[in-house]
Parts: sequence; structure tokens; C-alpha cells
Amino acid sequence: MKIIILGAGQVGSSVAEALAAEANDITVVDSNSACLAQLADRLDVRTVTGNAALPSVLRSAGIEDAEMLVAVTQSDQTNLVACKIARRLFNVPTRIARLRGVDFIKDEALLADDMFAVSHAMCPEQDVTDYITRLVAFPEALQVLEFADGQATLVCVRAYEGGLLVGKEIRSMREHLPRDVDARIVAIFRENSPVDPAGKTLIAVGDEVFLLAATEHIRQVLLELRRMQKAVRRIMIAGGGNIGARVAATLEKDHEVKVIECDARRAELIATRFNDALVLCGEATDENLLAQENIDEMDMFLALTNDDEDNIMAASLAKRLGCPRVLALINRRAYADMVEGGPIDIGLSPSQVSIGSLLAFVRQGDVARVHSLRRGAAEALELIVHGDRDSSKVIGRRIEELPVIEGAHIAAILRHGPPKTGLRDGLPVTVSGDEVIIPHHDTVIRADDHVVVFCIHKAQIRKVEKLFQVGLGFF
Repeated sequence: MKIIILGAGQVGSSVAEALAAEANDITVVDSNSACLAQLADRLDVRTVTGNAALPSVLRSAGIEDAEMLVAVTQSDQTNLVACKIARRLFNVPTRIARLRGVDFIKDEALLADDMFAVSHAMCPEQDVTDYITRLVAFPEALQVLEFADGQATLVCVRAYEGGLLVGKEIRSMREHLPRDVDARIVAIFRENSPVDPAGKTLIAVGDEVFLLAATEHIRQVLLELRRMQKAVRRIMIAGGGNIGARVAATLEKDHEVKVIECDARRAELIATRFNDALVLCGEATDENLLAQENIDEMDMFLALTNDDEDNIMAASLAKRLGCPRVLALINRRAYADMVEGGPIDIGLSPSQVSIGSLLAFVRQGDVARVHSLRRGAAEALELIVHGDRDSSKVIGRRIEELPVIEGAHIAAILRHGPPKTGLRDGLPVTVSGDEVIIPHHDTVIRADDHVVVFCIHKAQIRKVEKLFQVGLGFF
């Protein structure tokens, strides 16, 4: 696929890296020639220096025959104008824009073809905010990801000494779950290397275990298998920028929130936007300030400034001063890999969080959702099954009949069904007929199923997409 990416910043670079690794024809446009040079040194991409909102620059990038435009510059206006030009002048089929302004995102009419012509709007700051909010809800988790509009949840936890499954085979998990609850360990990573999650596989201390279950059961599953940490009530946030302010505004309703912001003007501004959160002006790396604000009584510390080094230092300091759970926003993937699991519980790469919604548009076939795992090393895809037994390689087949793709396996099937009548407090109520199926070897895939496939290596993704594609006979 020929793709033009506008913007060579953190988001643009991550998008280029992800897409270039999948044999796409990538051209990156930016006004900063130094950033482009660094990108070209690392990746097999073409670069063009210039204003991304100018038709002449876009033409130089080869937009006439481009199949997709990804506008992820720092400017909403530039991204919107570029999408409009790509649609009106060059008829680019798919146009994706990064938008930070809430007004643009809320008013979908502004993104219609007769306006700015944006096929899909992405807001990395909001994606990261939602992600952090889920981690606060599951403080023992390293990752929390949702599928099928929230009906299924994938949680990554680290196995601890004395845990129920440590030193035991995966298949023994069934013994610890209620009869009406099902779950699946879909992947295990040990010292950064994948381990086959077969029934006889033993779980070791320190393993990263990916667990999938219906959302309504996931907390119960974690309670059975994992020593639960107490619910998070008190939170301290370092940084009142776009992400820090969004996270504070989201959490302040149900949590006690303190925000530390070093810029006095910014501190005054965000303080007027909050109802309950307390804003402090100071440095999050100031040991005395953290001690005065009782960091040891906080349940969680979130370092969300724009500086990787400050986030690492602040989170490490908060941990040393007694905060039980700390998270640091780290743009450089090497830094995140290096610090996570040490004094810092979670090293979060914002670009890897936000790239999933974009990848769903690039994937072949009908892909409803893509989640990047372990900072892009692995991936979980939610694919919608179309066709019939004649046109599809998977419909009407049992799991054991499907071709084996080494390193990829079906983790869950989400099946829609008609509403059913149930009882709540002794009274009849109408409930959803949708079900989350943890598949076994004899489970049969049906048309319109949503199938979650876990790939421990990105190299398997194309094979998975090809397996689920509909044959020409269907059309």
C-alpha cells in the first residue's frame, strides 16, 4: 500500500516504523529536515521536506497515486487542510487525521466529505487517557485492552512469588475458576521472549501473562489467580499538559487527585478547569514537595510530563518515598523497556497505545480493532468473519481444522445473538444475547463472528489476514 505520512514527530515516526515494517511504500513529509534525516537513517522510507498543507508539497510526495494519507502533524489545522486537499484535488481513498482539539472530535459534521473530508480522526492524547484510566481500575495490570466494544478484556499481569499458578501447568487454571466462568492465557513472555502457552506450560515467577476473558468475568478471574491490590483512591499526577490534564479531569470524579505542574501559568489555567482536583505549582522531582504532599499515602503516582527523563526520575523518586504503584510516560521505547519492572511498575509508550486505531485501517480484510502489545513486538487483532463455507477458509470449520500459523492463535470468539429474557432481583429483564466464547479445538466459527487472534510476532499478521479474507466467489 502506498501511504503518505505528514509529520515526523513522535507519533509520525511510530506510525512510519509500524507501517514500513509491513512492506508498505511510505513517504514522510515534514518541514524539519533534521527529523526526516534521522528517520530515513532508521527506516526504509522516502522523505520530502516542506509544508504539509501545500498541494505542491503533497504532489512532490506522490499523492496522486497514494492509497492513504496519515496527517499526524502537531497542528490540527494543517492536518485538516491536508485531508481536504487530498480528497478534493487528488481523490485519496482514505484520509486519517490526528486531532487534539475537542471541538473537531465532538462535531462529526466537520469531518464529513463536504467539509474537511476526514475518514478517521485519531486523538493520541485521549487514547492514552483512556488507557491510563483502565490501568487505574486494574492496578495489578501492566496492560488492559478491550475488544468487541468492551465485551471482552485482555489483561497482562506479572506472575508473583506464591501465586496460584506459579510453578503449575496452565491447564490447572480451570481448577481455580467457577464452573460458569471461562478464561484463556493467550500468551506468556519470559525475559522478553515468548513462551508457547500450551496446557503443559509451567508459569514462572516474573512471567508476563496475558489473560483474556469476558469483561464481566475478568475481575473475578484476576481475583482467583492474582493477589489483588487494594483499589486506587488517591492519585498524584506529575505534569499538567494535555495528557496530565485529561487524566486528572477523568479521574477526579471518583478519586482524590493532586496535580503537580512546574509552569505557574499552566497551573493556574488547568486549576480553573477542575472541580475537585488539587493543582500544585512545583517540580515533581522535588523530594521535599513529594514528602510534604504525603506521597507515601498515595495509591498511585502517574508521571505524565513531556520529558522522559523527568518522568523516570519523578516516578523512581515516588517509589522510593513509599508510593506502591508508579507509572511513567516514556516516549523512547528503549527507555521504557529498560525501566519497567524495576523501580517503575509501568513504562508507558504513548505512541504504541494510540497506533492501534490507525492500524485497523491499514490491515487487509475487515479488522475491527488492533492492539499493539509489548511496545509493538506483538499484536492482537479483532477480525470480523464474512462469507460462507464456500468463500471463506474459516466459516463452518472447527478450530482444529484451520491451517496452523506458528506463533498465532485464536484467543476468543465474540458472537452476536438476539436479546434474551433474564432475571434481575427476581424480575424479568431483557439482556443482550451476545456471548464471549473461549474456543476449544472443536469450536466452529460462524459468519459474522468477531474473532480475536493473538500474534506473538508481527510477521504472522499477513498470514492471519489472508486466512480470514473472503474469496472472490463471495462477491
